[in-house]
Amino acid sequence: MIKINNINLDNIKKDKNFLKKIGIDSNEEFRLLGQGEYNINYLFNSKTFNKDLVLRIAVDSQMNLDDQISYEYKSLNLLRNTDRTPKAIYCDSSKNLIPYDFLVMEYLPGRHLDYKEDLKIAAEILADIHNEPVPKYNHLLKPENPIESIYSECLEMFKVYSESTCAKVEIKDSIECLLKKGKSIKTKDIGRRTIINTELNSGNFLINGKNHNNYIIDWEKPLYAYPAQDLGHFLAPTTTFWKTDTILSKEEIDLFIEEYCKHSNQYKDKEALYSSVKSYLSINCLRGITWCSMAYVEYQDPDKIIVNDYTYKKIKAYLSKDFLKRIEKEYLNEY
Repeated sequence: MIKINNINLDNIKKDKNFLKKIGIDSNEEFRLLGQGEYNINYLFNSKTFNKDLVLRIAVDSQMNLDDQISYEYKSLNLLRNTDRTPKAIYCDSSKNLIPYDFLVMEYLPGRHLDYKEDLKIAAEILADIHNEPVPKYNHLLKPENPIESIYSECLEMFKVYSESTCAKVEIKDSIECLLKKGKSIKTKDIGRRTIINTELNSGNFLINGKNHNNYIIDWEKPLYAYPAQDLGHFLAPTTTFWKTDTILSKEEIDLFIEEYCKHSNQYKDKEALYSSVKSYLSINCLRGITWCSMAYVEYQDPDKIIVNDYTYKKIKAYLSKDFLKRIEKEYLNEY
């Protein structure tokens, strides 16, 4: 079950300026398309653009930005020429029509990524994204040391759990142990910075098959950083297990890295690339666990705007004794 509270679109439907720019009338139906933990997406049809569009509402910002939707809008514009992302059409961060920022972008077709069937396609999509030239001076957040930045984020997210009355001692102790190990994770970044997605779970891919158009959606948290960070997040078990029950084997990871290098314009040595990716894979395991600890606390709030039973079950699975032990043994034990 998915529960969404307190989003009234009546003012948007009545606003003549919005209706004219987007090419719809006041009777247009906005159909719920999907939602994340911090955004809600509605589908509608535009006569002006002669196609389906998406109304994307940001109900909160994971990056603690005052203008979350403008950040996403500008990021999509940086990627317009890749043909791998939705084209952004309209942005409103005034909060005059609804109490949230929103944008309009094109709707793209496709199914979610299948890790067993689509690894080569995913590698090609990501290489195309990372190959896109990005101006050195841009709006994107640029962590000076990405590994340290992710670790600091982990500490902040875990703090929400550790200071909560709903924290469980066994879980708290296990995550503190992981954080001690994670403090030793270092990496040598290679290549150049570019725009990276940072949220590469299977549900954010739209796959239409080999020799067809395939995409990445959900550009909520892009950074100006190194491709290895994206690759580490994509391959991490805390990512692959999120929307599926898949944890990639070493052979599958090798296949993905090899295919990525075939399409990359800056990485051709797969061993050198993986040496950087490996550190990001480990730190992203830690990030996934600490995010779940924070999200667990948020799910105890009866006024939470978006509640998803599947997500809540996954959060509890990630915080289980067996899963935490597996992450420690297989991905953080060497630190």
